[in-house]
Amino acid sequence: MAIKTIMVVGAGLMGAGISQVSAQAGYRVIMNDVKDELVDKGFNAIAKSLEGQVKKEKVTAADKDACLARITKSVSLDDAQRADFIIEAAFENFAVKKAIFEKLDSICPPELIFVSNTSSIPISSLATTVKRQDKFIGMHFFSPVPIMKLVEIIPGLKTSPETIKVTEELAASLKKETVRVKDVPGFLVNRINAAFRAEVFNCLLEGVATLEDIDKAVKLGLNHPMGPFELNDAVGIDIGLNVFRTLYEGYKDQKFRPPLVMEKMVQSGDLGKKTGKGWYDYTSGEKKPRKDLNL
Repeated sequence: MAIKTIMVVGAGLMGAGISQVSAQAGYRVIMNDVKDELVDKGFNAIAKSLEGQVKKEKVTAADKDACLARITKSVSLDDAQRADFIIEAAFENFAVKKAIFEKLDSICPPELIFVSNTSSIPISSLATTVKRQDKFIGMHFFSPVPIMKLVEIIPGLKTSPETIKVTEELAASLKKETVRVKDVPGFLVNRINAAFRAEVFNCLLEGVATLEDIDKAVKLGLNHPMGPFELNDAVGIDIGLNVFRTLYEGYKDQKFRPPLVMEKMVQSGDLGKKTGKGWYDYTSGEKKPRKDLNL
């Protein structure tokens, strides 16, 4: 079956990014979330991103308008009946994803492929929530999706070769490079990155350097586009904490033990850019160092 319409479940940072690159590749997109305001926020983020591309002369204004016209807003999973391919990009929580896939499984034709953009939850575990385990696969994008080239392709225990082939071809059509990764907690990049970030937190808490200088050192010394604390704020400190928890549960390795400082940040409600404060303060509209953190 030819893929013409992609449904993206979740209109947050990752879901909006996936919706954008899918629409820019010429697909019709159904961008879904639980509330109109969440879908509107995702749509507005896409419009802003495309406007930035217009200013940089990477696309034309006509390209931008055509891209936005290919995106349909949705607050009902029943709209999945009009899709040819499903990409879930909801909150990084097994129960949330389970509820979504169970609903989709009951309304979508059996030949439809289900994809999860989970950053750490084992694909084989998520696949048990549906009756089409052969058509269930992981497709892990990286943030920001319109810029980052990599997509990890993660087959589950029962994913069919045809599902892998179709998914890799779709990723290529989105102008992404792929790596095929075994279904282990954290997959490849986040497993490596979590070990790196754990050492970053050790350096912070030992007073080796300030978090601002750690970000600066990682950018200038390792050529990362963003420092680890900047990136954590952009993605969401709660999301990063859930990745640590999944890795620790999966490997029982102390290096993946969720950092207590992240636990405290989440408990205090400072989750990064989305709440106005994280490792940095964004309440003024600009990123500024925080003076009120007792680390």
